[in-house]
Amino acid sequence: MLDETQELKLYQEVLLKINDIIIADNLTVGDRLPSERELAERLNVGRSSVREALRALELLGLIATRRGEGTFIQEYTSHRLVEILAFYVLRDHKSKKDLLEMRTIIELDAVRLAAARIKPAQIEKMEKLITLSEEKLSHGQLPIEEDYLFHQTIALASENFLLYRIWKPVFDYGRTVLESSLGRYGRSEYSIQEHRMILNALKNRNVFEAERNMKLHLEKSEFA
Repeated sequence: MLDETQELKLYQEVLLKINDIIIADNLTVGDRLPSERELAERLNVGRSSVREALRALELLGLIATRRGEGTFIQEYTSHRLVEILAFYVLRDHKSKKDLLEMRTIIELDAVRLAAARIKPAQIEKMEKLITLSEEKLSHGQLPIEEDYLFHQTIALASENFLLYRIWKPVFDYGRTVLESSLGRYGRSEYSIQEHRMILNALKNRNVFEAERNMKLHLEKSEFA
């Protein structure tokens, strides 16, 4: 009979092995996972262990069960997974400081690369986001989503997929900090102006100005 420690270890192993099956079967977001019975057979474990592992993945929003259809893979940001993880990861001042420091490093590298690689369509998107930010602010709303998408476009314009994969969870964890920053009196107006300066530098392919303006923006936002 398995003791509690052995059961916990098996449960953790099942979680990792389910990921192996996802990779082996070339499954992606929106695809259906094998059934609970099939997973148990392929992993050579009891269905109860598989059930517990699937329950954990569903609680985190990594998968979703649809009655009569099966279990499907979801984007990792679904069902507030990032907010749940951030609550535990960012519980002390040091962790928050480390996160913001990491974000600064990534953002500066991203904007340097973007200055050389950004495409016209991305510049056009960023211009529209600035306009939407101004419209939202004029109606008394904080342009949080527009701010996020502006920085996301820069990260994508770097054309470094690994950098983007690191940028996304770091930025997502810090979105509560972003809201706090934009909520400071007058900060949103200045943030939009700083976005314009960053965008102008990117249009001119000026790496030095792009990095300098991004650094200033992060410092003013209290992200650095």
